[in-house]
Amino acid sequence: MPFAPPRRLVRSRFPAALLPVALGLGAAGMGAQPAEGQLERVALKPEVGETKQYDGLAEGPYGRLAIRNVMVLPGHGGPGQGPMDIVITGNVIESVRMHDPDRVIEADRVIEGDGDTYVTPGLINLHLHLREDALPLDYIFYLQLATGVTSIGPAEEGRVRDILEAERNNDILAPRLFPLYGWGSGTDYSPEQLQDTTLAPEIARAMIQAGVRQVYVNNLAWNPPLFGAAARAIEAAGGLTAIHIQPQHTAVLNAMDAARLGVTMIVHHYGYAESALPRGVQSYPADYRYQDENIRFREAGRVWYEVGENPESRKRLLETLVDSLVYYGVTMQPNRATYEANRDIIRAWGLPWHEKYTHQVLWDWHLPNPDNHASFQYDWTSMDEFYWTYMYDLWGDLIYEFNKKDGRVVFGTDDNYQWSTGGFGNIRELQLMLESGMHPLEVLRSGQMNAAELLMEPRLGRLEPGFVADLLVVDGNPAWDFKTLYPFGTVRMDPDTREMYRTGGILHTIKDGIVLDNDAVMEEVARIVAESKRGVGPDIVTEPFVVGPGGGGR
Repeated sequence: MPFAPPRRLVRSRFPAALLPVALGLGAAGMGAQPAEGQLERVALKPEVGETKQYDGLAEGPYGRLAIRNVMVLPGHGGPGQGPMDIVITGNVIESVRMHDPDRVIEADRVIEGDGDTYVTPGLINLHLHLREDALPLDYIFYLQLATGVTSIGPAEEGRVRDILEAERNNDILAPRLFPLYGWGSGTDYSPEQLQDTTLAPEIARAMIQAGVRQVYVNNLAWNPPLFGAAARAIEAAGGLTAIHIQPQHTAVLNAMDAARLGVTMIVHHYGYAESALPRGVQSYPADYRYQDENIRFREAGRVWYEVGENPESRKRLLETLVDSLVYYGVTMQPNRATYEANRDIIRAWGLPWHEKYTHQVLWDWHLPNPDNHASFQYDWTSMDEFYWTYMYDLWGDLIYEFNKKDGRVVFGTDDNYQWSTGGFGNIRELQLMLESGMHPLEVLRSGQMNAAELLMEPRLGRLEPGFVADLLVVDGNPAWDFKTLYPFGTVRMDPDTREMYRTGGILHTIKDGIVLDNDAVMEEVARIVAESKRGVGPDIVTEPFVVGPGGGGR
């Protein structure tokens, strides 16, 4: 259908009640309480009752923490500034001033930079998976924190429901939690009531009052009127909606439809190419079955080739669809890292951190297996990899055009799936967004200011006075090289001696004013993984490369 919307939907980036805080007006919002029915925002706590210890992994918050002689990347897309001195009281950034080597800053702890150390806001990973209980939460949380993520949007609401209060009180060492909930979650409405469009406003208000913020509306895509009613109701109540447009529903709801009906955010890659087809349905093979993921993911790549090779469809994708998405104010969350295995499966098998940092339970779930979700890379051919390589190029063009026209792109990884080990996928996601043509500062902003805006958290995602101290202290400039964010840093050459050395990666992740010793955190991750691999032998992926008994190596 042509681009002909009935009216323009102008969406404020913050609810009206929060605009004074978002714009920095008034008394910095410190101590402000949410009105009845509004979501509870992240609290600013400049007063510290107790500095906590976390088994040698972290300490804080402090009455006063100073970070001296560092370059600053502010999180809104601006370039580096400095060197600067940063002072934090409790969990609040008190001041950011030009560095004065003669200035004495009285503080409970001082972190000294060297002028080439960078500080930037922590990343907000809006979509990841905790998987099942066999994968320890500590393992997941520590890897996210150590690779630069200070807030996450876990999809498994059940695994975090009981620890939300502990995380908010910093009783556990974890990223800030903004779970994804299904339609009706946290309420007592019956299945029949949840499908009643007239009840959508009432259900939405009940969800928001129960503390729900992100609502996944995938299970409503089969019924566009209900989908639209739910999306509009959640937004009116103060929340946001997200959809993974599953292939079995694209005949009735594609990306353009979802945007028109009012969804806040589209995740993954589904629904875009399908919006540009020269007909209403995808050309599925006769043996297609959604539950057969080997076929499902093969066709998910192939549909992009069909669209890209048709000049009219390609134009519809990169012009008409992009204009529509921007017009309706939808947010795009690509999740490129978790799907990259599909374009080079052997690369995914051989990533260098698997042995030391990929938990054995997670590795076993990755192995080809038709009974496990996202373990479909059996009978995965070179042509399949070609279609997914083609898809990544065209998908990147879509992201580029959308961003160029001021569409909001946000950060999320969708790991732990498809050989993407949580944490390491964070840095790879940044690199793959850069591959689309976005500027490195725009890429960082997608996980900082953009993600905070989407969550309606006006005190996250920026390095400014009055903002929450969720920060990264990095050995190097992440806007120049995202690899500086890896726990093992990246390789550099000393120009004087021509000796090779590794940078230090993220030296400290600071979440809510709590300072992590990232090296110690990664040592604990390695210990957890080593324990999980004890007594484990070769498997279908590793067997040809193992030297000695039980392996096929020579």
